Amino acid sequence: MKDLFHLQGKVAIVTGGNGGIGLGIAQGLAGKGSDIVIAARNQKKTAEASRAIERIYGVRVEGLQVDVRHEEQILAMVKQVTAKFGRVDILVNNAGMNIRKAPQELSAAEWDEILRVNLRSAFLCSNAVYPAMKQAGGGKIINIGSMTSILGGGKLAAYGASKGGIVQLTRSLAVAWGPDNIQVNAILPGWINTDLTVIARRDMPGLDDRVFSRTPAGRWGEPDDLMGTAVFLASAASNFVTGVALPVDGGFSIMI
Repeated sequence: MKDLFHLQGKVAIVTGGNGGIGLGIAQGLAGKGSDIVIAARNQKKTAEASRAIERIYGVRVEGLQVDVRHEEQILAMVKQVTAKFGRVDILVNNAGMNIRKAPQELSAAEWDEILRVNLRSAFLCSNAVYPAMKQAGGGKIINIGSMTSILGGGKLAAYGASKGGIVQLTRSLAVAWGPDNIQVNAILPGWINTDLTVIARRDMPGLDDRVFSRTPAGRWGEPDDLMGTAVFLASAASNFVTGVALPVDGGFSIMI
């Protein structure tokens, strides 16, 4: 039986892939043979991540400075990738941001910025890769949601709205592009050790204790914990799986 999880010959774009969850996913895909394009704003971090992935996994890696708030940069990114690699097989919409404030303290500009980075960019990136995926006969889109896709938070109104929107965008794209053999799924990470959650621990007293007490796995997640799920959703193993929002949270979302 052939390896359903191999990704040799595939090309994956990972937005925000130079750190945290995005980097963990990029490493997981590279580990199964996929060439990697890291698209992020911080060019220094992107270059360092690209060199490390290329050295460890021996795949082709391209690091591009892209601000996913701007459609013209997204379109230029896809054009550059297809020119160099000839294809786009996998898109991971991971780029994101957050501003933790009570709803009454959140400005309209802050609301718009969070939605623009977290939700609008996923729509724009998906639309940008669609022609290449359709021409190739199929593809995989993985959207990164959050526990706030399904749970509420008093200081997470805009972030939660954006991540809830990710789930609905995932379902709609899955329906629209299923006939083109494009599977669209979402991963909903739980509390994962990243630079962003370091800030969350600072801003949310008692968070560390709550995560340990509510997570059946009894620990915080690590970016490596996303690798297997991403490989599954990017590979032929998930060819009949689409429109799914899969928690990767150590059981946090099912604990009362």
